[in-house]
Amino acid sequence: MMPLVERDAPLLTLLRVGRIFAPQPLEATEILIADGRIAALGRDLAVPEGWPVRLVEARDLTAVPAFIDQHVHVTGGGGEGGCGTRCPEITAREIAAMGIGTVVGVLGTDGISRSPADLLAKVRGLRAEGIAAYMYTGSYRVPPPTLTGDLQRDLAWIPEVIGLGELAISDHRSSQPRQDEIARLVSEVRVGAMLAGKRGICHFHVGDGQRGLEPLRRLLAETEIPAEQVIPTHVNRHRALLEEAADYALTFNANVDVTAFDDADEDDLSGFGAVSRLLARGVAVERITMSSDCNGSLPEFDAQGHFIGMRVAGNHTLIADWQRLVREEVLPLDQALGLISTNVARVLGLDGQKGRLAAGFDADVTLLDGDLQPQQTFVAGKRVHARDDSP
Repeated sequence: MMPLVERDAPLLTLLRVGRIFAPQPLEATEILIADGRIAALGRDLAVPEGWPVRLVEARDLTAVPAFIDQHVHVTGGGGEGGCGTRCPEITAREIAAMGIGTVVGVLGTDGISRSPADLLAKVRGLRAEGIAAYMYTGSYRVPPPTLTGDLQRDLAWIPEVIGLGELAISDHRSSQPRQDEIARLVSEVRVGAMLAGKRGICHFHVGDGQRGLEPLRRLLAETEIPAEQVIPTHVNRHRALLEEAADYALTFNANVDVTAFDDADEDDLSGFGAVSRLLARGVAVERITMSSDCNGSLPEFDAQGHFIGMRVAGNHTLIADWQRLVREEVLPLDQALGLISTNVARVLGLDGQKGRLAAGFDADVTLLDGDLQPQQTFVAGKRVHARDDSP
């Protein structure tokens, strides 16, 4: 088995592929990578004579921007049923094998036995293994736990921190924040992000409570906070919430994040079904993203809210739902890539580095076979995943 990160990768790498979607289809069939970034795209690219170059022949594969998963419990979620129900950490290999080059780590219900410091350590560990990893400070609760004792300082001084999340609303596990508390936290993140030169999004976990997205609707209607600052996730928990999410996106020209639930009860609440429904309601594809919630818990509660069981979410459903959207012609490949790459990079404020295959961008590339299965994954020009039969 090859090491996860190619420590001694040559300065130059030339990928020769069958097609390139950047995400738009290109005439180019070659990608020249230098020092972790894309140097050029074209045909019959010339390499300076005498320079060491690693040639990757993959004429039967399609190159696309490496996928971005903005909601990953990298340290493991869970804990709703006690210490014995804590979910395991995810590994760099599990991430890269799905064609994912970038993840954003979150804390969930458990902000006690797990902390932002644990999360930061894991994020830095993933980076050391070749994955582009970031994190949200905070957890479900208000006031949110932080690294420095202050949200703005976390954003200003910790490079890996790109926002606040996942802050829980409309859920019996949330801390039931008041409307003024939500507005204050989002405004603090906004100013801290401005000082740091970051987007500074607030990533909201939306439960299945009756209030739904009302706290966020009020936030955008009653304050000067721009809609791009706020990302509601899990909007496909039930049909009423999904319909509300469509109205929210259309009313505020806002972004919504669909979760590729492993345990979706109905097909129309799966990642595939939810994206299909949002598109049918007229939501622009650019306003929709998908994430996995992987290594988080999938808890079950009885009618009284008592914990009765749990499973651990994986990231395979994210890719499977995305593939289905292309295979069943809900979206063409170039638009579908936005859901797990281009749109996500824009939402997170990483669109100057990631989410596209273009000169100057990070050399984060996933090579797909004819069935849209990831065969190789490159992050910053280094190969972090390859199937055993890949060149």
